[in-house]
Amino acid sequence: MQNRKGYDMENFDMDQLIKEINELAHKKKTEGLTPEEQAKQDVLRKKYLEIFRGNFKQQLANTKIKTPDGKLHPLKYMPQDKKKMH
Repeated sequence: MQNRKGYDMENFDMDQLIKEINELAHKKKTEGLTPEEQAKQDVLRKKYLEIFRGNFKQQLANTKIKTPDGKLHPLKYMPQDKKKMH
């Protein structure tokens, strides 16, 4: 999928993604966004969150807990029931 500037959204660099999001946020505050720009901002934000969550899950997957006996144990991913979250 490509946006109006021709960027391939599947291979978007995180720094470039943040730059684009910030540019649109600034424009929204100063002069407002067109419907196309608002749609682009929504797509960029969703892509950012997708990448961020993937990176965070990968980081947790590589994290180990060291117990007092010296053994290393991997963290276990346990999704929370959204209704029970505080």
